[in-house]
Amino acid sequence: MNTHVVIMAGGIGSRLWPLSTPETPKQFIDVLGVGRSLLQLTADRFSKICSPKNFWVVTGEAYTTLVKEQLPEIPEDQILAEPEGRNTAPCIAYASWKIQSRDKDANIVVTPADALVLKTDAFTHCIGKALEFTAGRDSIVTIGITPSCPETGYGYIHAAEALQGQLVKVSEFKEKPDLDTAIAYLQDGHYFWNAGIFVWNVGTIIRELRAYAPEIAAIMDSLAPSFFTENEPLELRRLFPQCEKISIDYAVMEKSRSIFVIAEDLAWSDLGSWGSVMTHIPADEDGNAVVGGDVRLFGCRDCIVHAGEEKTVVLEGLEGYIVSESKGRLLVCRLSQEQNIKQFSA
Repeated sequence: MNTHVVIMAGGIGSRLWPLSTPETPKQFIDVLGVGRSLLQLTADRFSKICSPKNFWVVTGEAYTTLVKEQLPEIPEDQILAEPEGRNTAPCIAYASWKIQSRDKDANIVVTPADALVLKTDAFTHCIGKALEFTAGRDSIVTIGITPSCPETGYGYIHAAEALQGQLVKVSEFKEKPDLDTAIAYLQDGHYFWNAGIFVWNVGTIIRELRAYAPEIAAIMDSLAPSFFTENEPLELRRLFPQCEKISIDYAVMEKSRSIFVIAEDLAWSDLGSWGSVMTHIPADEDGNAVVGGDVRLFGCRDCIVHAGEEKTVVLEGLEGYIVSESKGRLLVCRLSQEQNIKQFSA
């Protein structure tokens, strides 16, 4: 079977404001100061899995130019532009129906564009085992992340028979827990973070969508005759907004009877907050993490500073703060209050 990679790149990353905005969301930004955007790092990671000629990116209409600029190796007709965001189930359905129209035996990995994986060799091995499994079975594999702390910001996967590095049946998916529940999950040892990375063959996911999300499947069937024709953009604008706004977890994962998980410690993060970004940037002796600009710190401790290259930033006496400047917007916020950034920037 041919392997295809679907990169979901439609989010707006509002928790990293002002660096990430609806005009330029975090997946298109060099968040870590390494010279590559999160989207490019994702593509780099999967280049070990298959050729970029088999990459597909699903994104918003407003971001197709950014995708083309950052990933010029991907065929232009495999950059799929959603007229509006309808969550991950319609996104995955659209990509799956299009892939099937070209490759009826495709084996597919679906991944978010904006996460970080530091243990790339372990990741490649993990994805390889999952692809080998789904190539010959009518099953879904999800990638679990061995938790390193009682995180309340992620969904969890429970697998009663779980062994690290082994493919085992999923017992159930769990919503984001409160702290006490997350601590219990960690102590139990059979709960894993849900990274939103899925592996399946194209026939399997289309059958599952037909079974559990028949209205979305019917819309894709109506859209399919226009694929790769000049009529497709018009038909997509007419039909895609009719899809229910629902995640693949709710639409399929929580209902399917044949889901397996392979869990590994991949040094994974969704980089969904300034605090999580800070943990992946080398800190100075006072615990300050700095990206970009001419940043001068005096008596500052445990701060994250993210500035434009052309900016000079001078800070004195701050402890435990986020300071981010981007495109004329400035945030100065205590790290302890970062959960309020969405409402601060609304």
